[in-house]
Amino acid sequence: MNYEELHERVKKMQAGGAVDLSRDEDLSLAVMNLLGLEEHLFFTAEKTGKPEYLETLREVREMRKELMVKLTGQHEGETWCSMKHMLSASMRLMEVGTKLQGEGKVIEAKDFFDKAYKVYATFWGLRLKLLETKDLKKENPTSDKPMSVEDLVSKLVDCCKE
Repeated sequence: MNYEELHERVKKMQAGGAVDLSRDEDLSLAVMNLLGLEEHLFFTAEKTGKPEYLETLREVREMRKELMVKLTGQHEGETWCSMKHMLSASMRLMEVGTKLQGEGKVIEAKDFFDKAYKVYATFWGLRLKLLETKDLKKENPTSDKPMSVEDLVSKLVDCCKE
């Protein structure tokens, strides 16, 4: 399978209403933020000793679970939970990168940003069931190197395309 064949497959999924990559990318970022909110509510409850934060955490978790189902649909085994953790890890790696960048540690920050994107791309590989990319060749015909999941995500998932 080459990129064009894969792109056609994704376009058919989109035409059938199975996936709206722009909407789903926004939804994935919302889920990331809800995961972060769950963490903050937990720590706030523990640090303040106020159990009402745990009730809010429960409500936020239920919303996040509902949105996660809309985002990922049905998956086998533990891929649903793995995807949740990929979103959370990606968000945290981005946050560490941003903090390092603010400290002027640009090279270290870039490393964290690259890792965040790799994890995020792997999420999309699982989400779109595209992780078998070993036979996808880069568009450059002189390269025998297969496309990475990051290459695919960069081409297929673009929130700026309406």
